[in-house]
Amino acid sequence: MRYLSYIPLSLILSFHISAEVQFVDTTTAAGINFQHVDGRTGEKYLIETLGSGALFFDYDIDGHLDLYVVNATHIPPPLDGDAAHTEESPQNRLYRNNGNSTFTDVTRQAGVGDTSYGVGCAAADINNDGYPEIYVTNYGPNRLYYNNGDGTFTDITQKASVGDGRWGTSCAFLDYDLDGDVDLYVVNYMKFSIAENRWWETRGIRTYCSPTDQIAGSHFVSEHDVLYRNNGDNTFTDVTESAGISHRTLGLAIAVGDYNNDSYPDLHIANDMEADLFYHNNGDGTFTETADLTGTGYDGNGFPGSGMGNAFGDYDNNGYLDLVVSNASALPAILYQNESGTFFTDISFVSGIGAVTLPYFKWAVEFLDYNNDGFLDLFVANGHLQENISLFSDSTYPQGDLLFRNARQQDGTYHFTDASAEVGLTQLSKKVSRGAAFGDYDNDGDIDIFLNNSNQPATLLRNEGGNSNHWLTIQLIGTESNVSGIGTRVVLKTGDLSLFREVRSGASYLSQSDLRVHFGLGKNSHIDVLEVRWQSGHKEHFSNLKSNQILRIKKGHGLVLP
Repeated sequence: MRYLSYIPLSLILSFHISAEVQFVDTTTAAGINFQHVDGRTGEKYLIETLGSGALFFDYDIDGHLDLYVVNATHIPPPLDGDAAHTEESPQNRLYRNNGNSTFTDVTRQAGVGDTSYGVGCAAADINNDGYPEIYVTNYGPNRLYYNNGDGTFTDITQKASVGDGRWGTSCAFLDYDLDGDVDLYVVNYMKFSIAENRWWETRGIRTYCSPTDQIAGSHFVSEHDVLYRNNGDNTFTDVTESAGISHRTLGLAIAVGDYNNDSYPDLHIANDMEADLFYHNNGDGTFTETADLTGTGYDGNGFPGSGMGNAFGDYDNNGYLDLVVSNASALPAILYQNESGTFFTDISFVSGIGAVTLPYFKWAVEFLDYNNDGFLDLFVANGHLQENISLFSDSTYPQGDLLFRNARQQDGTYHFTDASAEVGLTQLSKKVSRGAAFGDYDNDGDIDIFLNNSNQPATLLRNEGGNSNHWLTIQLIGTESNVSGIGTRVVLKTGDLSLFREVRSGASYLSQSDLRVHFGLGKNSHIDVLEVRWQSGHKEHFSNLKSNQILRIKKGHGLVLP
């Protein structure tokens, strides 16, 4: 009997519930036939390494999540993606959700098949007419597709003045000045020329060089980001300098969230091979960079990471947004605990994710409650940067993705456990993951995952069993606040759970997830109290709501029908 150890009953029950959840590859069955193309030639151009993103959004307002997937193209990219377009050209794809767990490719009809060298994307309603627009970042001029409301889009990039021609990566919509319409933040990487590309040789093998080496001794430099203010007439104004966004870094990802609960959205920028940045929103149209003050520029030992992806989420249910940042291999995914809106503490290793994530080359990262137990779990998408890494290392190019289950301990703290095997991720073929989007595409009450894999077919993972616990999904529709509801907070109390979610664009890596907020409720079948806090400052309260449903709440109108 000395080989047996005591296992608490609560842990056994938690494992039993979680083990019922499986992520199943339904890509083919769902009608998704997307192939990412990065144009790799063996020359090791740095632009081949970053991959591309995707977004879940409801472009036709029918209550079902559609899917937009960004593609790259051949190298050198065409000077004008549209002019070079043929049916066989690599292009972005729009898949319409048929409402029966399948999708139809409607790219051509919708007019959103950009054939540029695509990187990231985001979506929001820029003119508050109820229909979301699509913004795409490229290596080259970015694109803004205006939603005509009839299933088609029009490219209004030039009219809107948002066609920045640099190497864009992640982007996000936010209402930073609380004027009722969404503004746009675009992260940029570096000046890069295919003709002057540099590479390394490792044991006589050509490999991609680091971005810092690409810059050293050449004309390449890191780039400024761009903040566009929405003018309210389908045009934008570049307010980067006047807003205090002054850095020049190797930016890869943006996470937007109100970390100190003052109603103004703040920004975390994940940078490659240099310190990350944290912009505090001053509430007067300007930002102040506070990474040193908030402790979010470096890890707990004072070292900069190699930031790839990032996301905000309240993992410990204390009413403050925590932050997770993914990094390259030999560095952990960093979990920053929010200390009551003043600063953050690196708890990566004590939380359970640090040691497990060290060997992986990490990209998309996101909080989600995959098993609806009321605690935000953590997903990390992995895949090495060097396709020939196995020739001179123990690492591999394709890598398994990770899912960490969050659980509250008896002492009131929270701990993450690697649940990748029990949910079926380790049984899937390893791929080279990059961007990831999260949302309940089949409206069955649990969160599914879409992965845009580098130079490989995409993967759609359906969550089966997460809805064995109760849940609630809410779509927020603003009036004085932006119609997309971005920045709105929802606070919910049920049983012994007190939860909050914030509607946010961007995050993960190059991608955007469903704007609807999703709550796992555990075994609680009713919501005692639900409070909606609009960015305008207005609050609305609801009580005694049933679980296991999708609600639409319009500011000033209460619960509204689909």
